[in-house]
Amino acid sequence: MGKTADTKKATKPRKKEMLGSEAILEALIHEGVDTIFGYPGGAIMPIYDALYNYKDKLRHILVRHEQGATHAAEGYAKMKGHAGVCFATSGPGATNLVTGIADAMLDSIPMVCITGQVADHLLGMDAFQETDVIGVTMPVTKWNFQITNAEEIPQVIAKAFYIANSGKPGPVLIDVTKNAQFQKFKFAPQEYKDLKSYNPFKNGIGTSVEEAAKLINKAKSPMMFVGNGVLISKAEKVVRKFAEKTGIPVASTLHGLSVFPTSHPLYVGMLGMHGNYGPNYLSDEADLVLAVGMRFDDRVTGDVSKFLPNAKIIHVEIDAAEVGKIMKPTVTILSDAKRAMTQLLAKVKEKKHTKWHQKFVDCYDKEFKQVISKETHPKKGEIKMAEVIRRLSEQTKGKAVIVPDVGQHQMMAARYYKFAQTDSFVTSGGLGTMGFSLPAAFGVKTGAPNRTVISISGDGGFQMNIQELGTIAQENADVKIVILNNSFLGMVRQWQGMFFEKRYSFVNLVNPEFTIISKGYGIPAQKVTERKDLDAAIETMLKYKGAYMLEIMVEQEEDVFPMIPTGAAVRDIRLK
Repeated sequence: MGKTADTKKATKPRKKEMLGSEAILEALIHEGVDTIFGYPGGAIMPIYDALYNYKDKLRHILVRHEQGATHAAEGYAKMKGHAGVCFATSGPGATNLVTGIADAMLDSIPMVCITGQVADHLLGMDAFQETDVIGVTMPVTKWNFQITNAEEIPQVIAKAFYIANSGKPGPVLIDVTKNAQFQKFKFAPQEYKDLKSYNPFKNGIGTSVEEAAKLINKAKSPMMFVGNGVLISKAEKVVRKFAEKTGIPVASTLHGLSVFPTSHPLYVGMLGMHGNYGPNYLSDEADLVLAVGMRFDDRVTGDVSKFLPNAKIIHVEIDAAEVGKIMKPTVTILSDAKRAMTQLLAKVKEKKHTKWHQKFVDCYDKEFKQVISKETHPKKGEIKMAEVIRRLSEQTKGKAVIVPDVGQHQMMAARYYKFAQTDSFVTSGGLGTMGFSLPAAFGVKTGAPNRTVISISGDGGFQMNIQELGTIAQENADVKIVILNNSFLGMVRQWQGMFFEKRYSFVNLVNPEFTIISKGYGIPAQKVTERKDLDAAIETMLKYKGAYMLEIMVEQEEDVFPMIPTGAAVRDIRLK
């Protein structure tokens, strides 16, 4: 933000004269970038011209819409563990990035967006395709900066990646005026290790680990909540060792899915509005909650005033701004999750909590009888979303990367896919962005080419970025695409049915023939309307070498349960 970059210690590599446009690409290579998602235009054309000579060093993937570039960069970053990169031109190109930038900000995904801008003498003159992208993106970026002089490029690019990747990750935007792209200067790459104005690695452990261990060792009915921070810090193994040593039941947030294998005896399910009955209902009885890398989102807490009424809270969190924002902790460990949990592991006692565990088993049995068995193993009627997810899980043995869009199918995927491997669930959580899945799945596959990647969308969300079928086709990407088609905006329809007397206001969809559109892009497709054809169709899709679309017609008015009504306490969770 602003117009000055922090002073830093510069290394002294050999300088080479080049254009600003070339310097940007050299700086990206220095940061380890090998893939860029983007869309060219007038104000960024000098960078694209320079890119022509970097085809052997940088892979550029032409998306069909700039929003697709951001979601693809998000998916790529989730798999790689460092910032994804996207390019866009000025004006509408830049503003088309905003949804994806906001999505990355709320879900803590590192991303560096580079936009072209009109020449500096035209700034503020309402020139063709000029937009104040710095002002527009300031609220949804960790940092942004406008380069008007090529000599700023090495320092600003280095700073951008340092900020995006460090601490609590997030998106950064760099806006580069056209004159800066054409300007020649002597370039040398720079590196950042610290900034006076930015301290993402706070040493907040100290005696707090001792205090936390004492509370854990005394607890009779503890729970552990695991979130996105566990995956970001690669703390899955130490968290699992900790749970196995202490015997504490583990529940995950939406973004914490796949931290624990679903089959693990200590895993009790997902928290939140459409989570499992046990971890929601029994949180009232917990006397201690160890929250690791999660931020107490409103979809987890329900009515905050009634959440965890009997529990002391230990909050392991890297971002000081999140501590006490929603729930006031008894003990705060301000740290990277892996570092904190490694220290905690050495100080806690071995326990079992057998009777406490049995309560979760009893709750699951109740949920299975009233909800799960009916959804995943229906004996008659139309195909259900839950049974599709169950069959996908069985055929992939829980090892695929599931990339749901937003809506009912997202909650079904979260609830019924049996995760057997970490880093297996990539979705839009905080912003809830429809249209996320298709481009994000492509980004995931680009970042993890050896994993099976399955995009799961509803018929509504799929059409928001349907054009990215073109990107998948052009890149010959082996992305499996599943559309659960109920001809409704399903989640809105469910709420209208439950809370608005079934006044279905503008949620009916008249859809195209998705399979024909897919085939038009050269992607094979199949439509399933009968349960008897489902297993074979899934098998065909998974075995096919390349992109494949499977459209499945599902029950029109299927609802997602359990459900915590908006504003209700988590104990008010409804099974029907």
